[in-house]
Amino acid sequence: MSALLGIPVAVTVAGRVSSQQELNITEGADVYWRRIAELPTWLKAVMVGQLVNGAGALAWVYLTLYLVEDRGMSAQQAGFAAAAYGVGLVGGNLGGGWFGDRFGLRTAALASQLLWAAACVAMPFVPGAALAFLAALAGLFGGAGRPNLSALVTTSLPPERRREGVALSRTAANAGFTIGPPLGGLLAAYDFSLVFVVDAVTSLVMAVIVWRWVPSARRTPGPSATGLWKSVLSDRPVLMVLATIVVVDTAYRQIFATMPLLLRDAGTPAVAYGVLLGASSVVIVLFEAPIAVRLQGHRATRVIAAGFACIGLGLAIIGVWPALAGAALAIVVMTAGEMLYKPTATAHVADAAPEGMVGRYSSLYAAASISGMFLAPALGGTAYQHAPRLLYPVAAGLALAAGAVLLLTRVKVRDVLPSESTAQPSSAS
Repeated sequence: MSALLGIPVAVTVAGRVSSQQELNITEGADVYWRRIAELPTWLKAVMVGQLVNGAGALAWVYLTLYLVEDRGMSAQQAGFAAAAYGVGLVGGNLGGGWFGDRFGLRTAALASQLLWAAACVAMPFVPGAALAFLAALAGLFGGAGRPNLSALVTTSLPPERRREGVALSRTAANAGFTIGPPLGGLLAAYDFSLVFVVDAVTSLVMAVIVWRWVPSARRTPGPSATGLWKSVLSDRPVLMVLATIVVVDTAYRQIFATMPLLLRDAGTPAVAYGVLLGASSVVIVLFEAPIAVRLQGHRATRVIAAGFACIGLGLAIIGVWPALAGAALAIVVMTAGEMLYKPTATAHVADAAPEGMVGRYSSLYAAASISGMFLAPALGGTAYQHAPRLLYPVAAGLALAAGAVLLLTRVKVRDVLPSESTAQPSSAS
């Protein structure tokens, strides 16, 4: 792993690291932290906000439990409300970028945080009959913020540093997520309403950071919606990335949709599954950004395809070794794949956006990258019920095939290096 991160480590015969080797390690770490220090001050503030916001992202993690235990809903009714949230989330991811391109990324990001906070505050007070509607609105508001924050990060950096910026942004959010669920569990045990209050407060903190530190910028008028689809449909490489992301995300999210069932049937306690996911987040926090720095000069589709291959390999491991040890190994391999393809694909799609359309291109990627949230449970649940032994081999094959298709497409279409990108920043105002 050290070589992959670009921090050379060689051990002497005696098992000790020499002074020169210690210097190399120190220099490697210094370079990494120096690169973070070189980021714009406002962008570092936004990443701190993402950490705080991630730690407070509790409301919708515990939504179903809250509706059943605190509001007296049946499991089916709570499921419908959660599904309404998912529909709103997809809509927000698709439409948020249009709002950002039209009114400015900064304005869109600020509005989404404020509206999300309002939805959180309203949740404990809304009558039961209106909860599904409010959940859909909350998903819309929360989903709209994701592509605009992503576009703010990518457009603030030169093309050769965009993957690194996306990775750092994801690192901040994942660091918060490692804190949030345990905190939410403690709050829920005392008073479920506090879960929504904390989520609203951390969202307001993020809103203040966006308002106070993100600079205003001149808006660049972009093409209409018709122009967007004309641009996307004529860009075969972007279409292939988006299509393969949908396939791989559906396969990848089986670790959330059906792996708990698989481990339960293998006699594994639920807490072990939680530990696996928590460990995955810790690995992402520690290694995703350094990996992005190390691989920034490599062509995007190669890195994305390598990530897809890791996802496929991890799913194949579960297919042949459906036990806790197999799941642990699979999570390690799939986490490596996630760290390879997610920041790279996010930056790659932003790089391809014409002037004034970064927000909308980011919206298309954001929607594709969460498509598995509703496809994976529906397809995976059905497959697990009727043909459980085929589910993971088939999912593995789909992920591997997606990587192969992406590489074959790259052979026919020139794959631009990050430093060769011609994408222009959208507005931040």
